[in-house]
Amino acid sequence: MMQRTTVHKEGDSINHPDHYNVNLSGVECIDVVEHMSFNIGNAVKYIWRADHKNGIEDLRKAVWYIQREIGRLLKKKMI
Repeated sequence: MMQRTTVHKEGDSINHPDHYNVNLSGVECIDVVEHMSFNIGNAVKYIWRADHKNGIEDLRKAVWYIQREIGRLLKKKMI
């Protein structure tokens, strides 16, 4: 069961950065991605924050993690 993160005071850049708490659902990014594989979780993280932090750079990072995961799965399938 996913735990819902409570709203934290604004400006806590270490524990609850604003760019990971902007989703209108009130869910913090880490509460979602901690249930995913490393590569997929990182891709989601970069997509989640793209509009609020580094834009295109974050989307490129997400693509990088997705491509890495595809490569990992293809390699695993060949074994």
